[in-house]
Amino acid sequence: MTDCLFCRIVDGEIPADIVVESDDVIAFRDIAPKAPVHVLVVPRAHHANVAELADASPALLARMAQVAREVADAECGGEFRWIFNTGASAGQSVFHVHGHVLGGGELGWEPA
Repeated sequence: MTDCLFCRIVDGEIPADIVVESDDVIAFRDIAPKAPVHVLVVPRAHHANVAELADASPALLARMAQVAREVADAECGGEFRWIFNTGASAGQSVFHVHGHVLGGGELGWEPA
């Protein structure tokens, strides 16, 4: 999708601080971090949100979880929060599924 920000990052059109890269998943640092470690885990294939991805490719969602754990092991001592926003009212601003790996310190909680 040419108008999708994350598709353009995946294709190398837009630079990103890449942490992990594989054939099916890419992980890069968030440009506006909300924690000491804030990395986005993104499938290379475009899916609008985590629910759509779970229906279309559970194996790819599981692969994203493996990459999230790999990032957390390397950068957070294996302790992390993995968050998906699904839909604009839930805070999703880029409609290419991505999980936020947050960690690197004591995390608080502010629901909604």
